[in-house]
Amino acid sequence: MKRITKSRRLLTAVGTLLLFLIQGVSFAQLERKLATEDRKTDLLFHAPRHINLLTVEALDKNTLHFAIMHTFGPVNGGIRNLYGLDHGANIQFSFEYALEDKFSLGVSRSGRDKFYNLYGRYHLLEQTESGKMPFSLSLMAAAGVNTVDYGYLQENNPDFAQRSSFAAQVMLARKITDQFSLQLSPLLAYFNSPIPAYSIEGDQQLYLALGFSGKYKVTPMSSLTLQWIPNLNNGLRNNVGVGIDVEAGGHVFQMYFVTSPALNEQYLLAGGNGVPGEEFRLGFNVNRIFATGGN
Repeated sequence: MKRITKSRRLLTAVGTLLLFLIQGVSFAQLERKLATEDRKTDLLFHAPRHINLLTVEALDKNTLHFAIMHTFGPVNGGIRNLYGLDHGANIQFSFEYALEDKFSLGVSRSGRDKFYNLYGRYHLLEQTESGKMPFSLSLMAAAGVNTVDYGYLQENNPDFAQRSSFAAQVMLARKITDQFSLQLSPLLAYFNSPIPAYSIEGDQQLYLALGFSGKYKVTPMSSLTLQWIPNLNNGLRNNVGVGIDVEAGGHVFQMYFVTSPALNEQYLLAGGNGVPGEEFRLGFNVNRIFATGGN
């Protein structure tokens, strides 16, 4: 009887231990599942830039985003002008560095009016897989200066303050399905002194627009893209762009047709746009993100 009692006690102890282990494993699996379900939604867009506009795609802390952007002349020049390539390109280089996961600073330089822009992005909200946060929300602010030599204007040569302009953008985006993402981008640009010598069409100080950016994934590494920026100022045409994004070898290549020759936010709103179907321009961007090795 003593042996039977001891055996029962041993079996009871072993059973109790197994029960605690099973419960512990189940609890750990539940915790991991909940953590996984609430992770942020990745790749609403392929890169921090989408055709001309910035996106809600944040950089990880201590990473650097380098982008080189090009727009050429109107394609309606035909083969004689190699569909706009003979007109040369407006080129913009930009560097953006993430000081924190939610905050980054950037600087860009575009050939049109030799324009330098200092900008920052702050990511307020990020969409989550669980649906607890249904969208991503980011803010951008920029200050820029036109550095063209206007010495020929003599006494009317603008000073630094007159050459300065500013921009702001709100980016509200949602990955609606695994294939389709959409971003709404209210934009503002302000010129201290929009003189006729600048490469813009508008003569007002304040410009408002409402940007739309769309991405439809066709393969795991490529997407069709769309950009539409209705200009809210009278007399200025809207900006339209259609293209494709392709990820390859750590780069994101963006090829598109767009109606605006401008590349920075201020000139996108005030710089003037062609007529879709008549004055589309070939453009392409190259995006690369580098890890700098910081902690």
